[in-house]
Amino acid sequence: MPTLAPAVRDERHALRQFLAYHQSAFVAVAYGLTDPQARSTPTVSALSIGGLIKHATGVQRSWMRRVAAAPHEPPADNRPFEERAKEYQDEYVMQPDETLAELLDAFRAQSAESLRLVETADLEAAVPVPRDAPWFPADVDAWSVRWVFAHLITELARHAGHADIIRESVDGATMYELVAAAEGMAPQPWLTPWTPWTPKT
Repeated sequence: MPTLAPAVRDERHALRQFLAYHQSAFVAVAYGLTDPQARSTPTVSALSIGGLIKHATGVQRSWMRRVAAAPHEPPADNRPFEERAKEYQDEYVMQPDETLAELLDAFRAQSAESLRLVETADLEAAVPVPRDAPWFPADVDAWSVRWVFAHLITELARHAGHADIIRESVDGATMYELVAAAEGMAPQPWLTPWTPWTPKT
C-alpha cells in the first residue's frame, strides 16, 4: 500500500485504483497484530480490527453480488429478516474461534473479486435498489454500477478510518509506519517503520 493512491488515466482506472487503495488499508492496519489484539475493543466503540475486516469483506460481497447480477436482481435471500439481520450484526464481531489470518484470507479473496468487477462491469448498468431492508430509499428505483463503486469506496474509506483509531488504541501504531513496516521500507527522516513495542525490563 503506497501512502497515496497512484495517478489515474480515466474514470474506470480511478475507481479501480482508489478501491484497491482503501482495500489495502485493512491489510496494513492489521499488520503485526495477534489474534487477541485483533479481537480487542480498546475504545468506547464495540468495533475491533478483526470485526472491521469482516465487515469490509461482507459489504464488498453484498454489493458485488448486485453488480454481478445487474441489471437484474441477485438471487433472492428468502431467510427471515431477523436471521439476515443477525448475520449482518455478526459481521462486526471477530468471534473467539476466528483467526486474523482467516479473516484476512477471506478479505483478500473478496477484494480480488471486487477489483475484477470494477475492471469489467458495465458502469452504466442499472443496479435495482433492494426492497428487502428498511434503510434503502423508497423513491429510487436503481443506482448505476458507477454509483455502487463510488459508494463502496466511500464505505471502505470510512471504516479504514475507524480501524486507524482502533489500531492506535491497541498499541500506538499509526497507518504510515505500519505501511512502511509491511512493505519493508528503510527508515526515513520523516518516517520510522513500526516495530512491536517491548516493555523495558
